[in-house]
Amino acid sequence: MSDWRFCVAPMMDWTDRHCRYFLRLITRRARLYTEMVTAPALRHGDVARHLDFDPAEHPLALQLGGSDPAELAHAAKLGERWGYDEINLNCGCPSERVQTGSFGACLLAEPALVADCVKAMRDAVSLPVTVKHRIGLDASEDYGFVRDFVGTVGAAGCNVFVVHARNAVLKGLSPKENREVPPLRYEVVHRLKRDFPALAFVLNGGLGDWDAIERELGRLDGVMLGRAAYHDPYLLASVDWKVYGDERAALSRAEVLRALVPYAQAQRARGTPLRAIARHVLGLYHGRSGGRRFRQILSDSRRLANAGPELFYEAMAAVEPAALTA
Repeated sequence: MSDWRFCVAPMMDWTDRHCRYFLRLITRRARLYTEMVTAPALRHGDVARHLDFDPAEHPLALQLGGSDPAELAHAAKLGERWGYDEINLNCGCPSERVQTGSFGACLLAEPALVADCVKAMRDAVSLPVTVKHRIGLDASEDYGFVRDFVGTVGAAGCNVFVVHARNAVLKGLSPKENREVPPLRYEVVHRLKRDFPALAFVLNGGLGDWDAIERELGRLDGVMLGRAAYHDPYLLASVDWKVYGDERAALSRAEVLRALVPYAQAQRARGTPLRAIARHVLGLYHGRSGGRRFRQILSDSRRLANAGPELFYEAMAAVEPAALTA
């Protein structure tokens, strides 16, 4: 079974270490990804701040941004030293800030350079080196463009491609609009799998319900959920048994909160504000009666400024008071 059968996407400003720890309480098996970390930041910045994580987060991939093979090889070595399970190269982010650094989605137009980057990282580490990318640039829907990209990068030793099944529009659309406006074209990813059967393809983009997830798992090697998993994190409670056949019971929502409290206490002792953890928990009771009140309590800036992790219990009581004595 593919190690990439079910993944949670790298999301800037969202999938930090606190988010990942929280998600890991819900699913033991899903593969988690860091926010994108740029290779220059690891050469010139605070490495520990960028790379530290809790061992409970495994399996965990480090997503890197960059376009210099030597810098990326250095960053990959650091990732391996820190204990990550995978190095993933971002060739999909369409933001102008990323384009200024000559990486992200604009790298789709430079498959030979991406191949050099992949080879440099593969030579530097023993971890899997994977690539996350879009299916095209701007208005072009030429299948040959993405086919040749995958063929070139695959020949450099990349065996796993995480494919966001939309084009990236480099000018005129915001990153948010780039996640919504370009149409989803799953058939392109299906065709890539037919053309490159020895490679693994993980589908990203627009997945949010189990019917769609299971349909695509029948066609491809894996799926990756992004904002659906963030806004409704308890969706992940079904992953271990539906995808991996793990029959151990998932934690209930209340059990997840109870398990999060010791982590929050330890982080608070290190100077982490409660807000940094609580902001990732707001969707835990998505769609449930009392969920709105739960979100209000955990996003109240006045309470967050002074409260400790007991605020999680107060929020829980607003939704399911019986859980406090269970």
